Amino acid sequence: MSNLTGFVKRLRDIMRNDAGINGDAQRIEQIAWMLFLKVYDAKEQDWEWDDEEYKSIIPTECRWQNWAHDDKSGTALTGDKLLDFVNNKLFPTLKNLPVDASTPIKKAIVQTTFSDANNYMKDGVLLRQVINVIDDIDFSDYEESHAFGEIYETILKELQSAGSAGEFYTPRAVTDFMAQVIKPQIGETMADFACGTGGFIISWLKELKKQVKTTEDEEAYSNSIYGIEKK
Repeated sequence: MSNLTGFVKRLRDIMRNDAGINGDAQRIEQIAWMLFLKVYDAKEQDWEWDDEEYKSIIPTECRWQNWAHDDKSGTALTGDKLLDFVNNKLFPTLKNLPVDASTPIKKAIVQTTFSDANNYMKDGVLLRQVINVIDDIDFSDYEESHAFGEIYETILKELQSAGSAGEFYTPRAVTDFMAQVIKPQIGETMADFACGTGGFIISWLKELKKQVKTTEDEEAYSNSIYGIEKK
């Protein structure tokens, strides 16, 4: 994504016209749950490609590709129908997904994410506009798939009062400096146990990328990324 600032501005400009959004903290939460579903949908497509027996924990009608994506045929949900679906079908379903101790983390995370999430928007037409902007992101593209954390960080930097959402935000310049000092090597394992937007992990990967010289290096580097996503 070449212009994250422009992307965030487009979303903010739309949501400013919605009476249900009151303050920057609500804007963050509103954007976050939609971005989550968009990213999760892209990941599920990868999992389905790798495992033909994969079954989504999200019911078919609630998967992003089946209700949010606009194929320009004129059938995409909007207005009151979209609001009714989101408030009375999507949220109740995702908040009450059947999750127990045996549920894989990559599936349980959906219920966890939506347990405290809210839809603040009251205008279904404006909600459709926001969804379309987010749906334009191609998370199957490598560069854009690693922009998720940067999107959140851009929101925090642009908002005047991020509240608790920005309380533990570490500037990218700091994480870049830390990675440069640590000097990670290809083949090493790292962990960020206080991971928020993934800024340190991204900085670590940037440092590793500089070391890629051979096809063996590239394979090891790619495996390190896969390992992070898998965890």
